Amino acid sequence: MSEFQSNDVKVIVFQLKDEEYGIPVEQVRSIEKVQHITRVPKTSSYIKGVINLRGVVTPIIDLRRRFDLEEVENSDSTRMIIVSREDIEVGFIVDAANDVIDINQDLIEPAPEVVGSVQAEYIQGVAKLDKRLIVMIDLAQVLKAENVPSKLSV
Repeated sequence: MSEFQSNDVKVIVFQLKDEEYGIPVEQVRSIEKVQHITRVPKTSSYIKGVINLRGVVTPIIDLRRRFDLEEVENSDSTRMIIVSREDIEVGFIVDAANDVIDINQDLIEPAPEVVGSVQAEYIQGVAKLDKRLIVMIDLAQVLKAENVPSKLSV
């Protein structure tokens, strides 16, 4: 067994409202400041539109709206987390991208039936770290193919 193997998962921690959420680093392409988003007609309300990110047209999802949280104006700390899963690459608008931490997988518990105001289907588990609770996002559920187009026809 290699000395580099561990039970830790490296996670990008971001904020929505008063809660902290985590996405495994290997699913995150980049973290960007919010830029101009081009609206696309006839898409779901939580899809803000698309951006041209280094030559790639990328759909942008407002995670507050996706999770049925009230919307707020963007601030200096608002970020877009560009994530990738299989052939889908999208950006999530979040209130802030806080930090990158290692979480021991033993500290991640299965999602309870009700997790605050976020629908349980989007939650993979909850990590307890000292006084922090970090809700682990289930990217597969958030990006369900029928909900989020991998390519938007413009």
